[in-house]
Amino acid sequence: MFLGALVLFNIIAFGALFYFVGTKTDYSLNQKEDSYLIGASYMTMNNEFYKILNEEISAKVEAEGDRFILRDTALNAGRQIEQIEEMLSEGMDVLVVTPVDWESLTFVLERAKREGVRIIVADTNVQDDELADCTITSDNYRAGVLVGEYFLTQKKEAKLVIMTHEATKSGQDRVQGFLDAVNCQKGIEIVRRIECEGQTEIAMPKLQEAIAQGVEFDNVFCLNDLASVGVVAALEENGMLDSVDVYGVDASPDSKVLIKEEMMQASVAQFPSEIGGRIAEVIYKLLNGETIEKDVLVPVELITPENVEEFGIDRWQ
Repeated sequence: MFLGALVLFNIIAFGALFYFVGTKTDYSLNQKEDSYLIGASYMTMNNEFYKILNEEISAKVEAEGDRFILRDTALNAGRQIEQIEEMLSEGMDVLVVTPVDWESLTFVLERAKREGVRIIVADTNVQDDELADCTITSDNYRAGVLVGEYFLTQKKEAKLVIMTHEATKSGQDRVQGFLDAVNCQKGIEIVRRIECEGQTEIAMPKLQEAIAQGVEFDNVFCLNDLASVGVVAALEENGMLDSVDVYGVDASPDSKVLIKEEMMQASVAQFPSEIGGRIAEVIYKLLNGETIEKDVLVPVELITPENVEEFGIDRWQ
């Protein structure tokens, strides 16, 4: 049971993260005198996407002789606020933040602005974009559109389940892009929206619950591929993989394996290394008083069985 083992591994890894939540990870070596302090707070570190993104940033900060500290919120919005406040008390100069809940950070980001902290929002927007000096994300709406357009080449009729993460603007945009693309087809019906927080260990039991309730569906769109992995595992466990198609966003190594093995139909590639590199560049432009773009959208690419091997099965882009 390939998927069962994969999901079990992901769940164990997710659980292990809670042991480390709140630890003060400091990546800095050989700090220069009068070094800057760059802080990072991501929504979770159980997603390889953020680890790759973070590696680009921390490597640049170390190379510059500055200090870098990382916080893992483990999807807890209250904890994220507390951790940002703690980094502010330590004299943070730049904050890189991926909000757990895009509406929750306004007050603490207003404080950061008053204290002269530069703010870079990564991967998904905050509610008040004016609080960010720069927002750098994948083109999330376009990602949903690309999947939807491909979906229409495969389906004329469908009973769709949509796996969502409503607390994030990226999740909202991907779902909306997909829906906008497929709404023109009259034979497509949305039978259930399921909030899964973009997590494997939530998506799997939530879909199993819908199956047990007798929800009839033949296609699933997932806001990300952590959700896709959970969905495929639930379908496999219920003997439904041959009758239900799965579409996602991320093109993680796990999902590319599923696409290659014809257990998943398509995903859209994000490029975390490029996003991290752009953030690292913007950090030092801000510190040097240089002009920057306020909003940066990193392009995305559709991955299907026809081109999956071109992207490298065993790695992120």
